[in-house]
Amino acid sequence: GVPFQGTTVGLAPVMAMCSDFQSGGVNMDHSDNAIGVAATIAHEMGHNFGMSHDSAGCCTTPAEDGGCIMASATGHPFPKVFNQCNRKELEKYLQSGGGMCLSNMPDTKKMYGGKKCGNGYLEEGEECDCGEVEECNNPCCDASTCSLKLGAECAHGSCCHQCKLISPGTLCRESSGLCDLPEYCTGESPFCPPNSYLIDGASCDGGKAYCYSGMCLTYKDQCLQLWGPGARPAPDACFEKVNAAGDIYGNCGKDVYGNYRKCEMRDAKCGKIQCQSSASKPLQSNAVAIDTTIHMQRTQLRCRGTHVYRSESEEKEMLDPGLVLTGTKCGSHHVCFEGRCQNTSIIFDSESCSKKCHGHGVCNNNKNCHCNQGWAPPFCNKQGRGGSLDSGPPMPEGPSAVVITLAILATIFLLIGIMFLFYYLKCWNKFAICSLKKTPQFSDTSGNGHANPAFKLRTPQEQRKVIGFPEIPSKPPPQKAPGRQINMQQPSAFSTGHSHGMGQPAGPAQPAPAKDIARRTPPSRPAPPAPKPPVSQDISRPRPPQRALPANPIPARPRAWPANSPAISLPPAHTRNP
Repeated sequence: GVPFQGTTVGLAPVMAMCSDFQSGGVNMDHSDNAIGVAATIAHEMGHNFGMSHDSAGCCTTPAEDGGCIMASATGHPFPKVFNQCNRKELEKYLQSGGGMCLSNMPDTKKMYGGKKCGNGYLEEGEECDCGEVEECNNPCCDASTCSLKLGAECAHGSCCHQCKLISPGTLCRESSGLCDLPEYCTGESPFCPPNSYLIDGASCDGGKAYCYSGMCLTYKDQCLQLWGPGARPAPDACFEKVNAAGDIYGNCGKDVYGNYRKCEMRDAKCGKIQCQSSASKPLQSNAVAIDTTIHMQRTQLRCRGTHVYRSESEEKEMLDPGLVLTGTKCGSHHVCFEGRCQNTSIIFDSESCSKKCHGHGVCNNNKNCHCNQGWAPPFCNKQGRGGSLDSGPPMPEGPSAVVITLAILATIFLLIGIMFLFYYLKCWNKFAICSLKKTPQFSDTSGNGHANPAFKLRTPQEQRKVIGFPEIPSKPPPQKAPGRQINMQQPSAFSTGHSHGMGQPAGPAQPAPAKDIARRTPPSRPAPPAPKPPVSQDISRPRPPQRALPANPIPARPRAWPANSPAISLPPAHTRNP
């Protein structure tokens, strides 16, 4: 290789940890102290994970203790810690989908130092490896032999639970973005399948962008990462005017000689990204705003770019974070690649790969079909459960959570309804029984609508009452009012008498003979003494007047009653001569 010039001891691209073309970095063995070389490797890996050099106020570790790993320059004593600024940048990078490759199992066939039971890595020939005997706390693994204990099927992995393999089709890794694909347990391995994502060049964000290394790269997202909430990409005129300068503020990268390269018109959107934002400065701690105003037909456009001031050695160490990211869509069927807007057919192979999926799936990064639900891999041309050869089969699609929730709610309401109905019927029955007990019973001669004397209520005599008539006093008032006496008699029996001038009867009223009515079985205990029976009155006749009758009332005609019925008759009144 070629040695670095000057004080440079490492070089790595920013945000390129899982990139197919830029992943990795170059480090120089510059010190006899292994900690010094390790600090340099950690520094360059930080760039791969999206970390920039520390700005003022980020590192709180004093220089005598080594400072922080992401400082622009390090020395003895060597740094050993990252800081909170680095943490935020790492989180931002992972949330954008840049760490797609980090879930894959490492290749243990090339382990430095060879195989060893107890090193904590599951290597070929081992069933498990939980470290040394003193540190192993895995109940499924025998640390001394790196083998499974009796009855155990597995000891490690997200598809292993309580020493047993999880059933196939169980989700073990969710999709983390628009370009990521889910993975499922296979039922044969304790580990979740390697992470898979949409093939580079697959359409995302409604056709506005392409997937690249598992990320859906858009100008809007890049502006948000640089400027924060509310930022948006500037009009195309900003890209064309600013990036045509070919200087430190507007360019399409550098040529092989290290000089800034002017952007051609077709490549303008692959140079320095231009945004519009109301923020005072970029989010990146060591970045500054580069504002440019463009006058266009009575309007002014404010174009905002970013620049990070670095030394010459730092310029060589890391790429400019203000450039449009590789894989960003710059036009129809065109994508930014190495600072140029190139045709996707040259860079990607997504279109030819997707044809073999028969329109029922998409290609993943391994160029295998990831089938939609209802279609089976490898070519999505037969019915199946979906998924791919790489991600495992998903579980059969069952009822959705909404359907299950509605079914549960319906069952609950049905049970509540049944309980209310049962309670209502129970209360109604009690009310009906109570009503029967409390309802007044009437005699067959009462005036409660039973005009037919043949209608008889089977009610004990002592409980019969006359309803709707004024109560007749038990003793006659001091001054008797003339009136008619109503007697219950047989049809052929009439009493005769002479009335006084005031209409008084000639003799005492004769009680009507007892009627033959059906009675209930007498009670077991003696009945209370019977009250004085009230005088019954024919319901068809008007009520007795409350004042004295005329001296000579008109005799009433006997009323005809049905056969076998007791007759109610009025005795004829005779005028007595003085």
